[in-house]
Amino acid sequence: MFSFKSLDSDLAKSLSCPGAPTFIEVQLEDLTESPFTDGESWNPTACVLPAKYQQFADKVRNFEVYEDDVWIITFPKCGTTWTQEMVWLVDHDLDYSTAKRVNLNRRSVYLEIGCIAHNLPVDSLANAANLPRPRHIKSHLPLALLPKQLWTVKPKLVYVSRNPKDVAVSYLHHYQMIMGYRGSKENFLEGLLTDKIVYCPQISHALDFWRLHNEQNVLFLTYEQMKRDLRTVLERVCGFFGKQYTNEQLDELVYHLSFDQMKKNPATNNVDMVAGAMQMNGRAGEKFKFMRKGEIGDHKTELSAETIANFDKFIERELIGSDFRFDQ
Repeated sequence: MFSFKSLDSDLAKSLSCPGAPTFIEVQLEDLTESPFTDGESWNPTACVLPAKYQQFADKVRNFEVYEDDVWIITFPKCGTTWTQEMVWLVDHDLDYSTAKRVNLNRRSVYLEIGCIAHNLPVDSLANAANLPRPRHIKSHLPLALLPKQLWTVKPKLVYVSRNPKDVAVSYLHHYQMIMGYRGSKENFLEGLLTDKIVYCPQISHALDFWRLHNEQNVLFLTYEQMKRDLRTVLERVCGFFGKQYTNEQLDELVYHLSFDQMKKNPATNNVDMVAGAMQMNGRAGEKFKFMRKGEIGDHKTELSAETIANFDKFIERELIGSDFRFDQ
């Protein structure tokens, strides 16, 4: 079903870190169960993942899916936690009591974390499988590596994209602190521009889901839409889930989902997860907040003009032939 290729280039070695010491490219070989019904060909690109994933690729692909599942899928650092909280509350009748009492990572389980994190002995597939229904499951996997039943069972699927330049900045900080990366900023950015960072290729990750954005069970959002007009996005999300709330209820939800409120909410700010990851990966005692800034355009303060130009060229090249464009 899959083929695996070890990555042993100098760049791959320079990207090694305690959370992911070695990497592979995972290529789906069995294309008989395509998610697309438009008749167009599908040639998924190999995905870069920690070598540990080779043990779990088939298990993830064969993971049982239910019609009442809710899946939140993003490339890393695209507002995933924010989206998880929003979607869980909309789908659970604005149950703030449970949302504040039960950690989000228990309410909306990260499917493959135990399959990729080198030092994490957690069976996240079992955790996801055993969630009470309707299950909320998050994943950063590209379309080709996700459970094949998603395309036959057709549960609700929410996808969020974000401008790759802002992703680059946020992902670098994440890689350094959560995964323990101590290599250079330049090597990390080169890794993104050559699609050699975990979960890459980045652009095709969004493009594959964009091809599905007209499907009734798929809701395609962008981080920038959520930042600029969350109220309007919430109306779309409510419509997607067949929910109706009053203007006052939606205003309260907007407040609950604001960056400042999410950042200080122990159920959503991932303080415990960050501390545990930093302890395992050699960064214990250093300062890092999972929710750093939550801004649009932060790349302008952290990337050089040359790097920004290189990303612009990279994005333009990868989008050739598609009508999709990243928000700015």
